Amino acid sequence: MCGITGYIGGNKTTEVLIDGLKRLEYRGYDSCGIAAVDSKNSLYLKRVSGRVDALEKLVREEPVKGSHVGVGHTRWATHGAPSEDNAHPHTDCTMQVVVVHNGIIENYLDLKDKLLAAGHKFKSETDTEVIAHIIEEKLKSLHVQEKAMRADMLEPVFFEAFRRAVADLRGSFALSAVWAKCPGMILAARLHSPLVVGLGKGENFIASDVSAFLKHTKRVVFLNDGELAAVRKDGIDFYTFQGKKLAKEPVTIQWDSTMAEKGGYKHFMLKEIHEQAGAVENTLRGRLLPLGGDALKAELGFTAEAMRGFSLVQFIACGTAYHACLVGRGLFENFGMNAYADFASEFTDRAKLLAGGALVVAVSQSGETADTLFAVSEARAAGAKVLAITNTVGSTLTREADYVLYTHCGPEIGVASTKAFLGQLAAIYLLAGHFAAARGHLDKTDARRYAEELLKIPRLIEETLEKEAEIAAIARGFSSSEHFLFISRHINFPIALEGALKIKEISYVHAEGYAAGEMKHGPIAIIYKGMPLLAVAPSSRVLALVAGNVEEAKARGADVVAIVDEASQKVVKASRYIVLPRTDELFTPLLSVIPLQLFAYYIALAKNCDIDKPRNLAKSVTVR
Repeated sequence: MCGITGYIGGNKTTEVLIDGLKRLEYRGYDSCGIAAVDSKNSLYLKRVSGRVDALEKLVREEPVKGSHVGVGHTRWATHGAPSEDNAHPHTDCTMQVVVVHNGIIENYLDLKDKLLAAGHKFKSETDTEVIAHIIEEKLKSLHVQEKAMRADMLEPVFFEAFRRAVADLRGSFALSAVWAKCPGMILAARLHSPLVVGLGKGENFIASDVSAFLKHTKRVVFLNDGELAAVRKDGIDFYTFQGKKLAKEPVTIQWDSTMAEKGGYKHFMLKEIHEQAGAVENTLRGRLLPLGGDALKAELGFTAEAMRGFSLVQFIACGTAYHACLVGRGLFENFGMNAYADFASEFTDRAKLLAGGALVVAVSQSGETADTLFAVSEARAAGAKVLAITNTVGSTLTREADYVLYTHCGPEIGVASTKAFLGQLAAIYLLAGHFAAARGHLDKTDARRYAEELLKIPRLIEETLEKEAEIAAIARGFSSSEHFLFISRHINFPIALEGALKIKEISYVHAEGYAAGEMKHGPIAIIYKGMPLLAVAPSSRVLALVAGNVEEAKARGADVVAIVDEASQKVVKASRYIVLPRTDELFTPLLSVIPLQLFAYYIALAKNCDIDKPRNLAKSVTVR
């Protein structure tokens, strides 16, 4: 959650900081602020409870003069309610040290008690403010208040005070600090929360996400856990928390900020729904054939022989990614392999049962999901190998995993995941096909057929998107509904869950997803006349059962919308139909989710909701 941006270089500090914060809005936030050092080495601080646009207006009305360095932040409340006082950046008693921070300082209350006893005064309820005061205290211990302190000693003293302050912290953090007496340097530290620096020409950048500064530079260095950065306009030095200097090489980001523009669509979410065919195609490209061979050897580092050696596959994820994992479990079980799927946040007990023969597949769009990262550490401690499926190069998950399968979807800005979900599904189908072929569950003929069907999916996605106007009209008819039910069976049951989640996320309307066979065990009691029920019912071996469940709901007054193909439409008796192109039963989740995404989008649009930035949600959940 939250977002950090920092800049040092020319005279465009506030412009760069504000622009960076706008590009981090997708992460979710409730307040924001910037701090800069002016031409007189005084601190300029502006914060608001609300949107970056309000902050920009405030900065325009009261501009800073002669600033070459500053930091900014978008906050999503963890300690202390959303307010201007609790917004970052935070300062010390002297109003010279300023800090921005993502994460949670677990020992902040103990630290705060000590600081209060030492005479420090606090203005907020946050854990972050404690950091600024600790740095102030460390500076005092280094006697920087003495008038005899030479200017050339300020940078090493600031660095040492910062390093000692970081050593006192327990928890997770990405933080950046500026000292007004020393405006030639920004300091940064990372532990269990993402942070990246950007290398420009005569200017450098800090951010929690490369999108904050990608319009200025594509050359970046990702900080690892336990690393510090001293950032000057003409260079960057890296260190361990113990102060040992590190050599780190920059990497070049291959996508640019224009890829994150709306491209004529009203919302990023709608744009990203329409990018799903390309997302699937990019994820599959060059990785599919020969199934069961060594097509993934160069990328993943394991061979067909290694795939035959795993005793079980354990999926872990959160939110939408968890629904992709449920589809994955069904796929692997279909091919006769032991497979499980768990919420990463509920994985602790399961982790204890893993052994060396287990492969844990951790799925996260950002690669920074805190619960997933913690579950990965537990899995590794139990002796399991970890394969990461993620969309983010250089993320923490990619460094913690033994193997990495990138989804290559490009940036996803909308908080409610769409194309990243399709990319995750495509990666899981890719993985399942290779495992099934390598382990003899698919012979050569079946493996070829599997690959051919999977390669058709991008075209079938485009055909499905042609139904958009029809889906929008159906959705508008339900825009005043207060409750929704989504049902399906077997491999499409996770899609029912995902459809319900999308409604909740962006429309703020109550929705539930159920296995259709469970309706008569309780949920059928809540059905009333006119209640919308969306049934995912493509042709399958369980179609007759789903059709029966739909009949039961319809008999009790449900207004049924059925997601079908031409064949299953003849079996399912619904009020309205959304007809999908036909594909093999196994691949239907890749298509059936798309009408549900569009349905949720147009419900939210009719209700005038903030679709790309829904309330209380964050794109990247970096706290547990």
